Amino acid sequence: MATPRTTETVQSDSGDTDEANQPAAISALSDDDLGSTAQRERRKRILDATLAIASKGGYEAVQMRTVAERADVAVGTLYRYFPSKVHLLVSALEREFEQIDAKTDRNIVSGGTAYERLHTAITRLNRNMQRNPLLTEAMTRALVFADASAAGEVDHVGRLMDGIFARAMAGDDDPSDAQFHIARVISDVWTSNMIAWLTRRASATDVSHRLDRTVRLLLGDT
Repeated sequence: MATPRTTETVQSDSGDTDEANQPAAISALSDDDLGSTAQRERRKRILDATLAIASKGGYEAVQMRTVAERADVAVGTLYRYFPSKVHLLVSALEREFEQIDAKTDRNIVSGGTAYERLHTAITRLNRNMQRNPLLTEAMTRALVFADASAAGEVDHVGRLMDGIFARAMAGDDDPSDAQFHIARVISDVWTSNMIAWLTRRASATDVSHRLDRTVRLLLGDT
């Protein structure tokens, strides 16, 4: 998924910048990187704290020290799991999409046309992300700000989104390469329209109409 990338200097509660204190090239630790149940539980607690803080105050409210306190971990421990605020929020977005992906696989019916199934998947994704604008703003802003140091997390988010759309098109079959290519285009259009909605340049209705037109242009009504 293509997203614009710029480097942001993130200010911590202590007045230091995350980038100044942390190596730029270190990736966040995923569940697969963690060897013990305690470590995985700690990572979950950190992400839970991040989502709770972002849900109440948006991007600016997510400070590393605040997250550490809410998750009951040392600040140094938090940085070992997530090297920066951007890594933290993009990883939170990863988890959100993983949960949406799992739920989508269970709920989307196999019947209907590829257009109808994809329309259903997009509508559910829109509703999920628009339910909490502050949280969505925080995660999307981090996705846009992410530089090369968070490329792994950003790419995973893109693959998750592409998979949701490609499997909706495929129905009972395995998605084809062509469907994944179409899904990538839709993912990019979805991301740009979500940014437009968050910045009040488009209403939720505008976003739905734009995405529907995109799907019709790519698939027709088949």
